[in-house]
Amino acid sequence: MACAMPPVLSPEPETLLTRAWPDYALLDSGDGRKLERYGSHTVVRPEPQCWWRPRDATAFERPDAVFDPDDEDEAGRWRFSGRSIESFPLAWRDVRFTGRFTPFRHLAFFPEQAANWDWLDQRIQQLQRPKVLNLFGYTGVASLACAAAGADVTHVDASKKSVAWARENAELSGLADHPIRWIVEDARKYVAREVRRGSRYQGIILDPPKYGRGPTGEVWRLFEDLPGLLKDCAALLSDDADFLLLNAYAARISGLSLAHLMAEATRTRSGRIDWGELALAEDGPDARAIGLSFFARWTA
Repeated sequence: MACAMPPVLSPEPETLLTRAWPDYALLDSGDGRKLERYGSHTVVRPEPQCWWRPRDATAFERPDAVFDPDDEDEAGRWRFSGRSIESFPLAWRDVRFTGRFTPFRHLAFFPEQAANWDWLDQRIQQLQRPKVLNLFGYTGVASLACAAAGADVTHVDASKKSVAWARENAELSGLADHPIRWIVEDARKYVAREVRRGSRYQGIILDPPKYGRGPTGEVWRLFEDLPGLLKDCAALLSDDADFLLLNAYAARISGLSLAHLMAEATRTRSGRIDWGELALAEDGPDARAIGLSFFARWTA
């Protein structure tokens, strides 16, 4: 049963480092850019936080693809050194998925999230086929990591195209027959309906964007809408729930602010709240790291 004692808030932040794996590496960074390897492709993308100098500036001169941003937003276009590349295969452990050169500077997944995938994998393997809800699931890598670890997953995203890509990734991973529910819907509407139904989950993943639109024109604004959604997510946790993981990125957010929001949402439960930053670590000696998003997670 839920406990009247509030969760214990960790007094110190934690930095979760994502290091190179066979299909991804942060090779170098500096002068407002990062040089990455995705499979066999080298990629240069803007990264304003890299104020330092690159270790090898010449390596940035010969990538396979460079993202040129527009002046006003996250959009832009890719410039290729040879023929244009639309998509290519990638893997993280047993999860296989497709990398895509999207017009929003990322490649259809966020590599720093591998630190969360690793944590979810370890957590779920200790449970007996838990029910896990993944909101704003995008192309499904986190959902598939949970499924591969033994969870029954409900994957929710407002984009029909993203859910279609996620289903393709499930096929690639050999998980098409695994109990994964694919839902195209506004996350707030879905969660509110689940609360009314009395549904319960042992684990919930919440990775919202700063701004977004639902399938029927609903508008998502992080600072206005996250508190209510997180409160409803806490109401969906079962009596034997194990985790509620929140990840977000915005200029005005910090790990500590997410932790206090999490503490308010889970105040009727015991447990622990850890918080901090997700970062990509360069490959090689004397590696630097780039902080890219913030997290707070309640665990039983």
